[in-house]
Amino acid sequence: MNPALADELRLIGRFDAEACMNCGVCSATCPLGIDLLPRRLFRYAVLGMEARVRAESEAAFSCLLCRACEENCPAGVGITENVRVLRHWLLEDGR
Repeated sequence: MNPALADELRLIGRFDAEACMNCGVCSATCPLGIDLLPRRLFRYAVLGMEARVRAESEAAFSCLLCRACEENCPAGVGITENVRVLRHWLLEDGR
């Protein structure tokens, strides 16, 4: 557990995953049907669950960054930027 993980991610770029309401609209509109991304992956990051974020890195790199989820997000979460930040964090230091 790393309670400062969300703060670390914000040092990389805009990371507003805390705004996610976990409504599931993003998963419903994903053309790939990736249920994990973004709501669960973001929740893991916000809660500081580094090991879970790393274990689910394939989902972060499977995302097409097409913004279908973001266009339909009722909370206006910057989903694609959050995914980019997570990818950057996962790639740092060979993580």
